Amino acid sequence: MKLAVDLGTKTGYAFTTSTAANIVSGVWDMKPGRFDGGGMRILKFRENLAKIHAAHPIDVVWYEEVRRHLGTDAAHLYGALGGQLMAFCEEQTPKIPYEGVPVGAIKKWWTGKGNAPKELMVEMARRWGYEPVDDNEADAIAILHMKLS
Repeated sequence: MKLAVDLGTKTGYAFTTSTAANIVSGVWDMKPGRFDGGGMRILKFRENLAKIHAAHPIDVVWYEEVRRHLGTDAAHLYGALGGQLMAFCEEQTPKIPYEGVPVGAIKKWWTGKGNAPKELMVEMARRWGYEPVDDNEADAIAILHMKLS
């Protein structure tokens, strides 16, 4: 199975076990509960990866490679989730290859504009016949289509 993710508290994901015509997508909402510690996002992410891998063994993972964050907390969370993703892939037998895909490249491929706003990413996903719940899911769909093309 080929998996694409847009890392964050609301991680968008898209995967296919065959072709771009058979994509499953959604959002893993890892917002911690009222009494959860800060590490719960990371544990929830790891659990989601394990569940999806158990149901459909992952062959490759592509993730949105962000090089600039507006806030420190977002940067820390992105780094933590990215580290968990890489560690998960490295721990599997056989190891799962993974690759970061630059944000601008995804947007340019999907919309024709390297600085496309979130709304345009969602609009393009709808034009392709998807109903993403948010821009995170739309980004994951775009990554998967880009890498499968």
